[in-house]
Amino acid sequence: MFKKLFKSKSDEDTIFAPMSGNVIKLEDVPDPTFSEKMMGEGIAIEPSDGQVLAPVKGKVVQVFPTKHAIGIETEQGVEILIHIGLETVSMDGDGFEGHVEENDKVKPGTPLVTFDMEKVKEKAAGTISPLIITNGQDNDQMEFSNETEVEAGKTTLFTYRRDS
Repeated sequence: MFKKLFKSKSDEDTIFAPMSGNVIKLEDVPDPTFSEKMMGEGIAIEPSDGQVLAPVKGKVVQVFPTKHAIGIETEQGVEILIHIGLETVSMDGDGFEGHVEENDKVKPGTPLVTFDMEKVKEKAAGTISPLIITNGQDNDQMEFSNETEVEAGKTTLFTYRRDS
């Protein structure tokens, strides 16, 4: 009971943009896996370059062998999936270069992956890149920023508070 009364801002995660570009509502992503929130709540970015930076302070929990997606767990236990592009798993890593490994500690702005935007445009369904909370709970609170254009590692996308 007292925990809820005295909750502090430290129970909240600030999620920064992992890429520079234009913000897109998850509902508007042209892939039902993301737009219907089958994997969880979140937001997406249409990137303006091929650089992906850590959006939070935490630990890398998964680097897909194809480097098209990375999972990070925040210090509060929130799991974030950064999925680069749509249907990029079929590229089998071509055009992607990873800069971190599982269990690496990261902070906002740490380089995670670089990718060739032209290759993704040519070989995949698009460059729109969802950022998903994969272990969200019904009572969790997300407060989205009103920003429509973001800068990787600097612009806040949303704050996330776990209501435990």
